[in-house]
Order: sequence, then C-alpha cells, then structure tokens
Amino acid sequence: MIKTLLVATRDRNRLAEILQVASRFGLGVLLARLGLERGDGDADDPQTLPRRTRLALEELGPTFVKLGQILATRGDLLPPDWIAELELLHSRAPTLPFEELRPAVEEALGQPPESAFARFDPEPLAAASMAQVHRATLKDGRAVVLKIRRPGIRPRMEADLRLIAQLATAAESASVEVRRFAPAAMMRQLAEAVLEELDFTGEGRNADRLRAGFAREPQVVVPEIHWAWTSEALLVMDYVDGVPPRDGATLRAAGIDPAAIASLGADIVLDMVLVNGRFHADPHPGNLLCLSGDRIALLDLGMIGHVSPRRREEFIGFVQSLNAGDPAALADVLAGWSTGSGVPSERIQRAADRLIARHGGGRVVLSAIVADFLPLMRDEGMTMPPDLLLIFKALATIDGVLTAIQPEFDLSAAMQRSALRIAQARLSPEHWAPTLQALAWELGKIGSDAPRLLRAAIRRLESEPVPPEQNAGAATLAAGRWIASAIVVGAALIAATLHFG
Repeated sequence: MIKTLLVATRDRNRLAEILQVASRFGLGVLLARLGLERGDGDADDPQTLPRRTRLALEELGPTFVKLGQILATRGDLLPPDWIAELELLHSRAPTLPFEELRPAVEEALGQPPESAFARFDPEPLAAASMAQVHRATLKDGRAVVLKIRRPGIRPRMEADLRLIAQLATAAESASVEVRRFAPAAMMRQLAEAVLEELDFTGEGRNADRLRAGFAREPQVVVPEIHWAWTSEALLVMDYVDGVPPRDGATLRAAGIDPAAIASLGADIVLDMVLVNGRFHADPHPGNLLCLSGDRIALLDLGMIGHVSPRRREEFIGFVQSLNAGDPAALADVLAGWSTGSGVPSERIQRAADRLIARHGGGRVVLSAIVADFLPLMRDEGMTMPPDLLLIFKALATIDGVLTAIQPEFDLSAAMQRSALRIAQARLSPEHWAPTLQALAWELGKIGSDAPRLLRAAIRRLESEPVPPEQNAGAATLAAGRWIASAIVVGAALIAATLHFG
C-alpha cells in the first residue's frame, strides 16, 4: 500500500528513504499490523520490534523522533515495553563545522557574529538534530548562547509531515485497531509540535511568558531572550551554568540542598500546571539546572503544554478522589475523559474501583499511579485526551526526577501546598479580569439598546389588555414581571453608562 500512495514528486525520494530504513530495521511486521503492507512478518522478532522501531525513528530524523516521543506519552494505547523503548528516543546528530552554519547566522544577524558580539566561539557547545548551540559574549559582558537552526531542516521536516499525514490516513482506513489511536488527531498534534519548535521565536515567547508567570519567585530562573538578535532560525538567550538534578550527592557536592530543590521543583511544576495553565512539557534533568542558592533554571522551552481551566479542575478532581478513596467521584472524572469513546459505564466504574483499590486513600506517588493508570485505561478500552496525557507525563517525569535526588520526597505534600496557591489565584484580580471585561463588554452592548428596550417594555405595559377572566393577583404578577424587566434593562443602562462614561 505504501508504494501506491499518491506522493508529490518532491517527496518521492524521501518516501524511498523511509521505506529503505524500515526494511533495514526489519519493520515489515509493524507495517503489516498498521495495514500498510501485506505479509505475516515471520522474519521479524516481535521481542526486539520496539527497539528496532526506536532505532529506525532516530535514523529517520527529528520529525520521526518527535512522533515517537508523542507515542511515548500514550500509555493508554501502547504496552509498557513499547513505552519504555520510545522514552529512550534522542535527537542525536553530529556537530557541523560552523562555516556550514555561518550563512544562516549572518543572514539572521545582518552581520558576522564576530562583529555582533564581543566574543564568539565557533566550537559548538551542544548539538541536536534540529539545532546547534554556540557560546558568545555580548558587548556589555553578558554570557549568552546562540541556538542555530540546521540548514535545510524546515523543508525536510515539512516533507516528513506530508508523508506521515498520508500514511496516517491510509493506516486509519486499513485497520480498525489503528483507528483507536486516532492517527489524524495525533498527526495534528505532531504538526503543531514540529512547526512550533522550528520557529525559535515561539521558544522565545514561551520563555517570556514563563518568566512573567514566575516574576515573584526569585528561586525560579528562566533565561532572558535577546530579541535584538533572535529570529525564526536563531535564538539568543542568557547562558546559565548549573548542575543537572540527577542525584542528591552531586547536588550536595555543589553546595545545593536536594530537599530544597525537590520542594521547589514540585511547586514550580504544580504552579505551571494548576495555577498558570502553561507548563514545561518535558521537565527531565537535561532541561533543568540547579543553581547556587537552591534555585532552579528552566531550559529548552520549545514545547510548552497548555491547560484549560476545565482541565485543571478535572485533574484536581482526579487527585482529590484518589486522596479520599472515592471510586464514585473518580468514575465521574474518568467518564468525562472518556466522552465519545463508546466505553460502557460499568467498565469505567471497574477501572475506578481498581485504581482506588491500588492507590486510593494514601500517599500520592504520581509516577506509580501513572504507570498503573494508563495500562489500566488500555485494558478497559478507554483512551485519554492528548492534552491530559501531556499533563500526566510532565508530572510523572518531575516526580521521578525529584525522587531520584530526594528519595523520601512526597508529591502529595506539594499538592496540598499548591491548594492554597490555587485558591489565592482564583481570588486575585488577574483571575477575574477577563470575566469582568467580558461582562462589561456585554453590558455595553446592552446599554446601547437599553433606551429602545425600556420604551418597548413600557408601551407593552400600557397597551396590553388584561383578559376579563384574569384575576387581580395574576394581573399584578404579570405587571410585576414587566416592571422587573424594565428595572433590569434600566440597571444595565446605568451600569453601561458608569463603565463607558
């Protein structure tokens, strides 16, 4: 089927390359399972299939790595051995000589980097499949890094997105099993993630927003973006020197308190998810640095998750029902997440009962809950909304990181602390400002019509006859309703006048 896809001429070479890599890693059985190729795949060892798939995705480059990373969040769809393997995905790439990057850098800066900066290091600090990082010093003495997009990466990734979209559509048509993955929706998520990461101005805006969200928290460091030098293909930001939170001994050797870092890290992530509604989607040790004074720096902000107020309430309800050991309340939450999936209510209740039996009424160990919860969802035929999965994944990741540096760390205590901050956020003027602005706008629209509505109400009161059979009490009640309506309209007019006057 793959070979018969209608592929644009410009993408045919890339399709041939994808098929060659799939063949080399023996992925025939996987393609057959997806309905994309015929054959029983007897030569393929199913025990090593997850590993071979991961290696093939890494070889195919950043678009396919990103696809695998998205699949790694779908513990509700994939078995544990697949999830464990896909979580090992890395965007490996060799470093490029700076002279190959120089034309793009000079175009973005409008001048050679040696002229733009007091010092520029042509030796790369780090490299990944999408970008390469170099150090520099501003003319005011501040240390910065340049994140430079690799030449030609955008058209290649756009071609990959077109091909993956066609493959997803073909697989969805050919396999009932694949439809459960909702590949078209997953493709939209992939395209959004890829295009967001390709434009470095998006990462810069993410950094600015997160920094604003933690403006009152001096313990949280988000590198400043230098917009004078930043563009779609080049990101210039402060250089941060710190220690990754991999183990407590290393932190203590650097004069950093692991317990303080664990407490702060939990507060940061919970505030991002439950208070600010914008969070770092992959808070692993490579994207976090611990600094002197027990501070934490957030790095690599190309992919940020967004949480709607409704999702925040649902997640809080999920945790509260587990804390209370309440299977009925938990079933209500799961039913809301499974709307439209066709899963019978008794299966949802069974999943809630099993989860409460294993994790209810005690300490919340989120990494253990997620490890148990997602396979349970898969066993019961339930699927999770992708945005919720991203929340669970981020919280489980930070739970694992913080437990590694502080083994007795308890995320449930951090959640209890966050309850007060959530309540404070709900009572703050900033929380209610959008609602009040919307109300004022609606009152303003009503206000412009209020004189006409008031005159119409009075005319109706004057002209509408009262039927003879209507008793005095009913007539009084009807008149009272119209008078109340007129008063409401008049009040709206006064409110609008006060607001816009």
